[in-house]
Amino acid sequence: MSVLLPALVFATLLWFFSTGAILWLNRLPRESHQGAIVAATPLVGAAVCALIVSGAESAASAHYLAFSAALIIWGWHEMSFLMGFINGPRRTSSPSGVRGWRRFFVSTQTVIHHELALAATLAALIAISWGQPNQTGVATFAILFAMRLSAKLNIFLGVANLSDEMMPPHLAYLKSYFRKRRMNWLYPMSLAGCVAAASLLAPTALKMPGDALLFALVLLGLAEHIFMMLPFRDSAFWNWAQPGFSANREQLGRLP
Repeated sequence: MSVLLPALVFATLLWFFSTGAILWLNRLPRESHQGAIVAATPLVGAAVCALIVSGAESAASAHYLAFSAALIIWGWHEMSFLMGFINGPRRTSSPSGVRGWRRFFVSTQTVIHHELALAATLAALIAISWGQPNQTGVATFAILFAMRLSAKLNIFLGVANLSDEMMPPHLAYLKSYFRKRRMNWLYPMSLAGCVAAASLLAPTALKMPGDALLFALVLLGLAEHIFMMLPFRDSAFWNWAQPGFSANREQLGRLP
């Protein structure tokens, strides 16, 4: 427990405040977005260097460094998506009447460049971490990638709580590709996958800092999935990071 508790606190706080920082930056005027993404790009280079350096180390500090570096790289990708720099070739609302595989195809066109960029980054991180004793960084990015892909597919198929009020105005067209439903066929499997991953990490999370951080990240991903079907908007946690958004606070505690 002496290893697990600090990892839970560290991972939760880093995830919480990094998400808030990205939302805050995204709510700034559009003309400031290019400068923000340019300013953040050197941090990615520093994070990659940190992954390379920490990969050869097995000390607890090296695992924390690798975990933080992976979150920085992930955060840059989230900024690039939410600010509209790396999305997909389709930037219009969903055509009316599309169903089945046609709906999946047009929906994929809105995010495919982002997904390919994430996949390419994961492949690059695997390459630079190959054979190294510390795999926490690449495992962190892989978990984030899997969790986010699962979340996107569930939102596409339909969930009760979309939390789409956090979507910036320039990406409002994406809401037309979402579906609101009480349940979809993928959701139980997504939950089972999160629980299975947590169960696999739990025994070693009690004594290994890297696995403790990964265990905490899986729990956060599980919580994100659970909120999809709860009558509570998790976006309320980040009111502080979204200027002008707190005026709608009374609407965030319930689904419309």
